[in-house]
Amino acid sequence: MSSTPVADRSAKKSATAVHVPDEELAALVKRQLELIGENPGREGLVKTPARVAASLKWLTRGYDLDASDVVGDAIFEEQHDNMIMVRDIELYSMCEHHMLPFFGKAHVAYIPNGRIIGLSKLPRVVDVFARRLQVQERMTEQIAQALTDILQPRGVGVVIEAYHLCMMMRGVQKQNSKTITSAVRGVFRDDYKTRDEFLRLAHNNGG
Repeated sequence: MSSTPVADRSAKKSATAVHVPDEELAALVKRQLELIGENPGREGLVKTPARVAASLKWLTRGYDLDASDVVGDAIFEEQHDNMIMVRDIELYSMCEHHMLPFFGKAHVAYIPNGRIIGLSKLPRVVDVFARRLQVQERMTEQIAQALTDILQPRGVGVVIEAYHLCMMMRGVQKQNSKTITSAVRGVFRDDYKTRDEFLRLAHNNGG
């Protein structure tokens, strides 16, 4: 098993990502339209390849982001010993198996060890990993590991609830199926009372 933290491996991947020029990506989209039997020259599709290319670049911009960079200097010395949670963080990502969207919300919590993070940075960390081709399971782990590496807290917990269009639009076509994943570190893993409190807060829809 590799000893390199998930967040570090992701950062290295981002640094070495190959950037395809927009016109090359648009040409590939145009060819896709031809292969499915469409006419890319008709009025409604003339600008579609360029639009799709721009959209894909934006939707996968997480490859150019690093969790440490988006947090920056928004880490503050603070003696706070209780759980801090940001719930219902909207997320939008793309399944790497079919390149169809999945979307939902993340609940992120940690228990500080002398340092706290600016609250707005937690959604930004989520976006770093959501804006890539993903599987929900890996993304959940990446978010938890990134916060562990950056903050060195007493514990981290992440729960993601998402709907996957690859299940809703194709295949089994189950529109109401929701996938829930979790990742815990530190006291969230070792102390069942802390873990139970976190999971209860994460799933408290009335909160």
